[in-house]
Amino acid sequence: MIEGKSVAVVVPAHEEELLLPATLEGIPELVDLIYVVDDGSQDGTVAAARAAASKDPRIEVVAREHNGGVGAAVVTGYRRALEDGGDVVVVMNADNQMDPEDLDHLVLPVARGEVDYAKANRLFTGQAWQLIPHSRYLGNAVLSLWTKIASGYWHVADAQSGYTAIGRRMLELLDLDHLYPRYGFPNDMLVHLNIWNARVRDVPSRPIYGVGERSRIRLRKVIPAISWLLFKGFWWRLWQKYVIRDFHPLVFFYVFGLLSLVAGFALGVYQIVLKAIGYDATVGVVVLVALLMLFGLLFTLFAMWFDMESNKDLR
Repeated sequence: MIEGKSVAVVVPAHEEELLLPATLEGIPELVDLIYVVDDGSQDGTVAAARAAASKDPRIEVVAREHNGGVGAAVVTGYRRALEDGGDVVVVMNADNQMDPEDLDHLVLPVARGEVDYAKANRLFTGQAWQLIPHSRYLGNAVLSLWTKIASGYWHVADAQSGYTAIGRRMLELLDLDHLYPRYGFPNDMLVHLNIWNARVRDVPSRPIYGVGERSRIRLRKVIPAISWLLFKGFWWRLWQKYVIRDFHPLVFFYVFGLLSLVAGFALGVYQIVLKAIGYDATVGVVVLVALLMLFGLLFTLFAMWFDMESNKDLR
């Protein structure tokens, strides 16, 4: 308990029998409830969790029959925490890569009501480039940029960090059934939080690697999949927040800007093809391409600026 608020920790686990015990041992005493959600593991993860539960009465083991993804496991834990009256719910993965010393820094601003959602940011530290595998660092940077645009949280980085804390009030507002169930869960979570104008804060966290973790992430598959998820989430957020719930002209700026960019790009490619097969491009068409690209870029940048202004109070 902290600041008079009960603290629950959700530990999604999939085939983490080796690292799960160390993860659970590191969870500090301020935590009141721990839910180990096994996501259809085929190894000894459940046995390891139950062995830990026999020594620590705070631990409850929730076994899912089928592997639904890390997001599905987290949502299962969220539901249990809500049922048991948890005031602040933290997510800490079972791979022992989340520093337990950072847990109170995540929980405090949520418990005090300063923010609705706090997330770890491993990129704040100057050692991030040295500690994080370079391919994952660069992949994270790309997805963080897409997430800023899609979610409207322009001040948030390290979008792939799953080390988070959320308050009960905001958790009750979210539509848990429609959160993305797999690896893109933290990105999709931010999109959904923005619909409710949740206040979000990044908290500096130390990156931990080389503890025996086994990454199942394949960037060539993950980046396109999450990019598509964010593309859909971006338009869904605009529709929900700036059309259904309230109106803002930035929607028109985004639509006209992107349509102009697409039209200008397509017409430009068409002219290049004509030039390649021997036809001359007319001055008028070249000017039209330039104007479409220019106006498209300006409209899009203005839309982004409006979005930043609209969400500046959600820090």
